[in-house]
Amino acid sequence: MKARHRIRKMTLGRALDKYCTSVSVHKRGHLQEFYRINVLKRAPIADKYMDEISSVDIAGYRDGRLATVSERTGRPVSANTVRLEMALLSALYNIARIEWGTCTHNPVEHVRKPLASSGRTRRLTSTEERRIGRALRLRNAELAAIFTLAIETAMRQGEILSLRWEHVDLHLGIAHLPLTKNGTARDVPLSHKARQALRDFAGPVSGPVFSYTSNGFKSAWRTVITSLGIQDLHFHDLRHEAVSRLFELGTLNVMEVAAISGHKSLNMLRRYTHLRATQLVSKLDVRRRQAQKFAALFVPYPAEICEDDNGSVAVRFADLEHLTVFAITREEALRNASTELLRIQARAACAGRRLPPPGPVSANDSRRLLIKPF
Repeated sequence: MKARHRIRKMTLGRALDKYCTSVSVHKRGHLQEFYRINVLKRAPIADKYMDEISSVDIAGYRDGRLATVSERTGRPVSANTVRLEMALLSALYNIARIEWGTCTHNPVEHVRKPLASSGRTRRLTSTEERRIGRALRLRNAELAAIFTLAIETAMRQGEILSLRWEHVDLHLGIAHLPLTKNGTARDVPLSHKARQALRDFAGPVSGPVFSYTSNGFKSAWRTVITSLGIQDLHFHDLRHEAVSRLFELGTLNVMEVAAISGHKSLNMLRRYTHLRATQLVSKLDVRRRQAQKFAALFVPYPAEICEDDNGSVAVRFADLEHLTVFAITREEALRNASTELLRIQARAACAGRRLPPPGPVSANDSRRLLIKPF
């Protein structure tokens, strides 16, 4: 008969501390997990032993958090925030069960998670962009450059703040990110505006591009946004804005945008992309615009028609190097002239040449008429 393993008694609060120092510290998002761990440690269940916490306790924590109003935002805690906290708890229990021996099962596993939100759809308006840009420039060049880079490159705040001069090539227009949130390196193309923003305060050959820490920048950003009276705009919304603008260019496909933004999941990329309806209207009419542009190449030209003593009819285009078309009858001459005009205009279009513009037609001259190409 197998001996039962003795459960090592450990409160959830102590387990969270151990998880923070032995697991979270090795993650790219360790700062975010640190904040979540502090929230969880303040909950009543943090004082209970891990093996005594049930799924009912976890469900109670979930419901309590969803009913809580955030002190920072003054709004109820979002479903996504609670989902992330429950995900951390679940990861903690899985490690504790296998490696620490402080529990025998994961009580988070079968508890319903709050429904995920559809994601933010906040777009930056042109007026807001001008006001924020002006306010940041008045404070200092670094803040203005960070703002410009966010809109022009779709880089995350952490990626921008971690830029180093030795990884920025303004000549090639590339910013190299050795390590990103996804754990991989990425080369980000810099637009003309992004390169100019960096040139305005170009620093040494090596070293950090920006002096702001994450907390320092967040504080400066909140101060500016509050002073301008702009509502519900997060700095991360600028990444949404940048990705949407890349799609609105109409020159990049999904994979090219993903290469710039660093999204590995195309589903996640779709969540970050909110195209303006006004941009889509113009795309709906693209065929009509192309047809109009095509039609502009094939326009009627004035011609002079006359008959000689032998009975043949001649149609002469004075604007097209004195092109003349002959036929036996007037109808045949007009038909041949129309066909020849179409052929000349088509050849010019293929060669990218511009024909001389059509000359005027006198209303009182019966020998002058407009020939349509067909």
